[in-house]
Amino acid sequence: MATEPLVRHSRRARWLHAAVYLTTIPLLWTGWWLLAGEEGNPSLLPRAFGVADIRVHVWAGRALAILALAAVTIGWRGTRTFLRETFRRDPGDARWWARWPAGALTGRFARHEGHFDPGQRLANVAIAGGLAVLTGTGIALTFLHGGRLFAWLAKVHLWTAVLVTPVILGHVLVSVGVLPGYRQVWRAMHLGGRVPEAVARRVWPGWAERELSARARAEVPESSSDESPTRTGAASPGA
Repeated sequence: MATEPLVRHSRRARWLHAAVYLTTIPLLWTGWWLLAGEEGNPSLLPRAFGVADIRVHVWAGRALAILALAAVTIGWRGTRTFLRETFRRDPGDARWWARWPAGALTGRFARHEGHFDPGQRLANVAIAGGLAVLTGTGIALTFLHGGRLFAWLAKVHLWTAVLVTPVILGHVLVSVGVLPGYRQVWRAMHLGGRVPEAVARRVWPGWAERELSARARAEVPESSSDESPTRTGAASPGA
């Protein structure tokens, strides 16, 4: 019997995620374009706005900083949950990693109990941490004009981009379901954030069971109230 899909992420979380990747895409694109030495040859997006790549790069970096500030202030509860689940460690994590290569192709992952699987937790640290470093060093560079500190920050900025870019590309590869084990996981952040029960049990088994248990408990009072008149009637004299 088919069941209702499980809500993986709230609307606020999905909007934040969308805003982050809509600022990260132009940030990385213009950054690598500038690194390739094409500063005098505007890429497609800056050309559409009639500005230079460096200007779009700075704007995107500042927008990402505003989003981060909103996440830790307005969305502090969600940020706290994100951090707690990202830095959790469970006894079965090593087994999950050992079976991950096969699981990514077959969907037969080892069980884990977290909201995020161990791979997601590592990606969260790399992506969130990397974007924080890129944003901080990038904003600092806009206030400096040469000197030893500028040179050091520029190196940190560059090497962080080199390290975080492949992680982001890997995240996209997994999210769109190119690997068979991750098919339909994109629904977690799109179209209402709902994932089929089969997908939830395959990728996030512990979380899926907790959600299903909570749903079952929520339905019990309604079922009990529906049955109570029948039981009362059966016990009444003359019924």
